[in-house]
Amino acid sequence: MGFCCGLIIVASKKQVPLRGISVDVQVKGFVADVTATLKYKNVEEKAVEAVFVFPMDEDSAVYRFEATIEGKTIVAELQEKEKAHKTYDEAIKQGQQAFLLEEDQSSADIFTCTVGNLPPGEEAEVTLSYVRELPLEADGAVRFVLPAVLNPRYTPKGEEQSVTAIRPFVPIGGIPYTLHLSAHFQSAYGISEIKSNCNLTPVEYTDGDKTAAKVSLAEGYKFERDVELLAYYKEVNKPSVTVEAALADAKAGSSMADPAVMLNFYPSFPEIQEQSNRGEFIFLMDRSGSMECPMYSEPDAPKRIESAKETLVLLLKSLPLGCYFNIFGFGSHFESFFPESMEYTQQTMDDAVKKVNEMEADLGGTEILQPLKKIYKTAGRPEHPRQLFVFTDGEVGNTKQVIAEVQRNSSNHRCFAFGIGEGASTSLIKGISRAANGTCEFISGKDRMQPKVLKALKCSLQPTVDDISLEWALPTALEAVLLSKTPSAIFKGQKSIVYVQLKGKVGDGAEGEVCLKYKFKNETINNVLKFPLKLESVKRPTIHRLAAKALISELEYGTDADSEEVKKRILEASLQSGVVSSLTAYVAVNKDSKKPVEGPPMRVDIPAPGLFQNSARFFAAPGLRLGGGMRPMAMACSAPMPRMMKMKKKKMCNSGEPVVYSSDIQDRSIEEQVARKAVAPPLYRLISLQNADGSWNLSSELASVLGTSEKEIMAKNPAPSIDASVWATVLAVIWLHTSCPDQKEEWELLEGKALAWVKTKAGASIGEFIKAGKDVLKCSVDPKVFCL
Repeated sequence: MGFCCGLIIVASKKQVPLRGISVDVQVKGFVADVTATLKYKNVEEKAVEAVFVFPMDEDSAVYRFEATIEGKTIVAELQEKEKAHKTYDEAIKQGQQAFLLEEDQSSADIFTCTVGNLPPGEEAEVTLSYVRELPLEADGAVRFVLPAVLNPRYTPKGEEQSVTAIRPFVPIGGIPYTLHLSAHFQSAYGISEIKSNCNLTPVEYTDGDKTAAKVSLAEGYKFERDVELLAYYKEVNKPSVTVEAALADAKAGSSMADPAVMLNFYPSFPEIQEQSNRGEFIFLMDRSGSMECPMYSEPDAPKRIESAKETLVLLLKSLPLGCYFNIFGFGSHFESFFPESMEYTQQTMDDAVKKVNEMEADLGGTEILQPLKKIYKTAGRPEHPRQLFVFTDGEVGNTKQVIAEVQRNSSNHRCFAFGIGEGASTSLIKGISRAANGTCEFISGKDRMQPKVLKALKCSLQPTVDDISLEWALPTALEAVLLSKTPSAIFKGQKSIVYVQLKGKVGDGAEGEVCLKYKFKNETINNVLKFPLKLESVKRPTIHRLAAKALISELEYGTDADSEEVKKRILEASLQSGVVSSLTAYVAVNKDSKKPVEGPPMRVDIPAPGLFQNSARFFAAPGLRLGGGMRPMAMACSAPMPRMMKMKKKKMCNSGEPVVYSSDIQDRSIEEQVARKAVAPPLYRLISLQNADGSWNLSSELASVLGTSEKEIMAKNPAPSIDASVWATVLAVIWLHTSCPDQKEEWELLEGKALAWVKTKAGASIGEFIKAGKDVLKCSVDPKVFCL
């Protein structure tokens, strides 16, 4: 089999029937309603069955599916999945055209669309619609992402092979179908800007007060990244309540026959200065082969593993004295830095930083379940709540098993998850963080990983919120029934959404009130929302569908998800609302086709783009399962093939099989490694020099980062009788404020440790240190930084 740029095409050379995808996005506030149309044409000489496997954000509520063929539109019916498959198979046997849309059994963020018995020369369109909530980024942007990248997911030994592993791949730029996307944004508070990681047409405001705008994807999109749209509203942090009327044609007794409410809280917190020095921090780092891939498809893009290593060093430096920590690396097998969590000291931090810098993406496949089980089997420390940080590109085949394992152990830890690179599994990342009451972030394209991860660390260091409850004040004829659970964790600066069904009669002019109540540091806090119960009929019951999705997800990932009673509730909620679940699928049959198709159709799998073309280390020996789940010989370099990499045997993995990986780390000279360290960003170099207690030692390395010499620093020390580290630490803090003010969220915790340490050591001389520091660094800093 020959090589080509990027990934080899493992399908035949036959024409791909999918010709193009058109997407219409309607964003109102924090909710997106999306319609995607897939256009097919069969240019083969016999009928085909076209199978398209594609990614979907895990929170998406797919509520409609229809097909248009021979000028006729066929609206699909949502059926129990086994029944839908039977309906489809029988139609195909009878020569009828049939269409099937379903969620993959392994993961809620993978869907399959099957177009069956498309006759030669025939054209068809299938259209699916979904709604989803939109997250708010740290900088205030409302983020919409159209997933376009679906990387192969590693299948652990003994598990059924992931559907992503059998999907054919082609090089970036070689996709034979196109994508057209238009997006309309509406915000009552005004839209100041819309940005994207892809080329867009200029933003066009469609009204005079800039409360509505539209953009389109520019020509030339190559499917090399997910399409991300960031909308900046003039107001984003206002609590709100949306009440949606019942559907007139809904079946009595169903959730659609009652009004639905979406509560959008922005919980308030008193300002606090101190942070907890308690906690057991466990960092679980993906070291599978796919972590060697670049963060994005441009020359000189950083590798996923390198960005993760820099972030891990920053995390280690930011931990408080007095806590405990450990680091696990996982791939086909796993290993930990220490036999058990160690107290955070200068020695243990130094040992960990050294090991982090030596880490490579050399552990084979992506098997996260076994290290999780090991962590959960290890007893925690009662006075140090366990906080688990998971870093992975999400290319896992047994997603639901992993989420279930985290769910079973959710009472004894919190989980903060980070999806790295294009195509990270939203189902895995969101699922494990939600199951264990943490937060999640996705780092793709040119996003910096560090600020997003430090934001999560700050959340983990916040005092816990207790006794969370919702209290209602409604007219006597009304009752509020929760469709999504009361928030089990609340973090500063993050919204909390709750869905409710209103049962009973709503009177004219009635009002409602709800209070999100909780305790924070023994103080009771009330967040009250008042709202009119004014019900207006709607054409698109968006809130009802989002509420149904929230209920379905909660049931599917609950502890009793496998019970017959819960399955019955999932099926009922799905069929009543029209929202796809793991137990249902949409099916459509064209019973009026003019001429039945003869014989079984020829199956054609629609190819996906290959994103690994710049990573020569992925060249694998036959039979090797690499960390994206790639099959033997499925990857190649985009440039002429380099010399064969040295193959090195690693220790035996859990399955007893040797893990083989390609690595050229042995070939790097000492000079190359020193050079790489020398070109590290100044902030990273400064962070690397900080001690566990927050101080910096006076050294030539520190002076180099500060842009001066060790000799000059020593000569201008205003208080030589005091420990020189105090002088060095004051200089480092001043440098942070003057040289990296736009990265404050990354070094804020480091600075907090440094200032606490300086306060105990400098005494009355602190003013002299600040004055001399400004002179040495030739800059100005507000004395309030040092609490003066």
